Amino acid sequence: MATHQTKPATEQSVPRGLLFFYGLPAVGVGYMFLFMSLFLMKFATDVLLIAPAVMGAILGASRIWDAVSDPIVGYLSDRTNSRAGRRRPWLYAAAPLIGLSFLMVFAPPDGLTGVQLSVWMGVAVFAYFTAMTVFIVPHLSLGADLTPPGHPRNRVYGARHLSWNIGSILALAAMAWLLLAPGEGDGATRRGAALVAIVSGLAVTSLVVLSSWYLRNFHAVQSDPGRQRALAAYRDVWRNSHARLLLIIIFIDNMGLAIISVLTLYVSEYVVGRADLAPLFILSFMIPAVVTVPLWVRLAGRFGKKPVWLLSMILAGLSFGGMFFADEGRVPLLMLLAALAGAANGNGGAIGPSLLSDTVDFDAARTGERKEGAYFAAMTFMIKLAFGVTFLLTGLVLQWVDFIPNQPQTDSVKLALRSLYGLYPLLCYGVGALLFLGYRLREDMVTSPAHAVE
Repeated sequence: MATHQTKPATEQSVPRGLLFFYGLPAVGVGYMFLFMSLFLMKFATDVLLIAPAVMGAILGASRIWDAVSDPIVGYLSDRTNSRAGRRRPWLYAAAPLIGLSFLMVFAPPDGLTGVQLSVWMGVAVFAYFTAMTVFIVPHLSLGADLTPPGHPRNRVYGARHLSWNIGSILALAAMAWLLLAPGEGDGATRRGAALVAIVSGLAVTSLVVLSSWYLRNFHAVQSDPGRQRALAAYRDVWRNSHARLLLIIIFIDNMGLAIISVLTLYVSEYVVGRADLAPLFILSFMIPAVVTVPLWVRLAGRFGKKPVWLLSMILAGLSFGGMFFADEGRVPLLMLLAALAGAANGNGGAIGPSLLSDTVDFDAARTGERKEGAYFAAMTFMIKLAFGVTFLLTGLVLQWVDFIPNQPQTDSVKLALRSLYGLYPLLCYGVGALLFLGYRLREDMVTSPAHAVE
C-alpha cells in the first residue's frame, strides 16, 4: 500500500510524474521488440546455425501461443484483487521474466548444438513472448485505469508510444554496434549479442520495477473481480460494436505498418541497391515517429481523436504508397517518404489505445464490470496477428515470383517488392480509414469511471 497518493488525472491535467513513469518501461520493451524483430532470425540462422525452417516454425508456434496467453493474462489481470491493485502485481512478476528470457534467446550455452540448441531456442522464444504478454496487457490496461475518458488518455498513451519509439531507436544503435563490434566471425557476434542481452535484460527489468513502484502513488480503478467467465468476458468485447470496429481497424492498419519490419532490408538491397543504408531508412521512419507524438496528442485534444487519427491514416497510406516509385538509386525519395510515414505513425500508437479505453468505459456502463485486460488482450492479439499475416503474405509472394537471395533480382521480383512495400500498405490504410468513418462512439457517450484509491 502506498504511503501517500497524488491527485488522480483529470480532464484538465495529467501529472508529469505519471506520464514519465508510465512511459518509462516502454523504452526498454520497445527496444527489445525491434531488436528481436530485426536481429533474431539472422542471429539464429547465421550465427547459431539453426535451420531457417526450424526457426520459422518456432516463431510461428509462438504466435499461436499468443492466441492463448493474451486472453488468459487479460482475463486474470481484470480479476486480480490485491493491495497493489489489479495490474502492478503482474508488472512486478513480468520484470525478471523479461530480462531472463531475453538473455536465454541471445546467450544460449556454448555447448549446445543441433536439436538441443533448437529446443533451447524454442523454450527461450516462448518464454520471452509469454513474459512480454504478462507485461504488455496489464500495462496497457493500467493506462486506462489511471485516467478518465478524454484527452488525458491521449497524453498517457502518447507518452507510452513516444517511449516505445525511443527504445526502437536505441535498438538500431545496438544493432549497429554489433555489426561493428571488434573481432571477426560468428564468435565475435555471439559474444556481442550476449553482452547486449545482459545489459538490456538488467536495464529493462530495472525500468519495469521502478515504474511499477512509483505508480503506486496514483489513483487507479480497483473494481470487484466479478464472477464472469473468460468466454463471457470476451463475448462482451466482441458484442461491443464500437470496440469490434476499432479492433478490426487496428488489425488492418498494423498489417500495413508491419511491412517496415518485413521488407526494409529487402527493398534497400534488391530495389534501391543500397543495403548499407537500411538502418538509415528505418531511422528516417523512427525519428519523426518520436518527435511528432506531442503534436498529434495536442491536435487530438483540440480537434478530437477521430478526425486526427483519420488524417494520420490517410497520410500513412499515401506515404507508403509513394514508396512504390522508390526504384534503384532513389535514396532521397525513400528517406522522405519514410519520414512522412513515421510522422503519421506517431499518432496511431497513442490514439488507438486511448479510443479503446473509451470503449471499455462504455462497456462498463452497460455490463457493470470493467474489463480493460480483456480489451487490451484483444488489441495486442490483433496487432500480433496482423504482423503474422504480413510475414506470411510476404513469404508466399516472394516464393511465387521465384525470389532467390544474395543475387540481382528479376524485374518481376522487384515489382513484387515495390508493390508489397508501397501498394499493400496503401490498401491497408485506405480500408482502415474507410471503416473508421463508421466509428460512432463520442466522448460524451462515455461514462467516466469512479477512480478508487489502490
